[in-house]
Parts: sequence; C-alpha cells; structure tokens
Amino acid sequence: MAVPRWLLHILWIEDRALSRISGGRFTVPNASGGQVRTLFLHTVGRTTGKHRRNGLYYVVDGDNLVVVASNAGRDDDPAWWLNLQTHPDTEVEVGKERRAVHARRATADEARPLYERFVAALPQYDEYRRKTTREIPVVILEPR
Repeated sequence: MAVPRWLLHILWIEDRALSRISGGRFTVPNASGGQVRTLFLHTVGRTTGKHRRNGLYYVVDGDNLVVVASNAGRDDDPAWWLNLQTHPDTEVEVGKERRAVHARRATADEARPLYERFVAALPQYDEYRRKTTREIPVVILEPR
C-alpha cells in the first residue's frame, strides 16, 4: 500500500524543520534502518529562477551521492529533476556540511544496481517503479 502524498508532505515538512533546528544533526527517523539518509538539494527554478531546497533520500556510492527522481511513482518528473537538467551545477546539504556537486543522470548500467539499493532500503521504491510508465531517473551528484 502506498503512503498517501499528503502524509509524505507532512513528514517532509517535519523533517526539514527538525533538520534546520538541529543544524542538520537530526532528521525524522525512517524505515530504512539507516541504509538511506536525507540530504537537502538546492536548485534554481528553470523558469522562475527562484532558489529551491528539497529534502531527498540518498545513498553513497564512492565519492558520489545518489538520489532517485521517483516523484512517488507519478508519471511526470519531479520539478527538482527538471531544474537540475537546466542547472546541473548546484549544492547539497548533508548534515551541517554544504557540498558543491554536478548532477547527471546515471547510465542504464549504473542505474540498475543503484535503484535496487533504494528498493532494498525502502520497498515502496519498487511500487513507484510499477506505478509509472516512465523510466525513473537515477541521479548521480558528483563532487565538483
């Protein structure tokens, strides 16, 4: 059973508030047992030019951070991914640290094992894949 979008929205609001108050030391506990963590991705709106901050689950892959543009299984890409395609050089907050990164879509060979790491940690990612007709982008955030 999918988590309702309104509940996810409330949890993200709480997570952002807790992260800001604690200086990034604490976030809302998740069901992954620590296999995925939360980062805050900064983007610039592709049409508005406004700065955005999105909390996303991520996994570490060597020096890279990896996020998934699942949009909870919807058939359209999330706005943050569309923004990154226009402005791939950006920053992320990981705890108290702010990092400069370059975003790129993972190749098919890279994406498969990385996406499976999300599914292993949070099984709803498998449901997201089944719900949508689009191929869900796996996004690699490389240090720059």
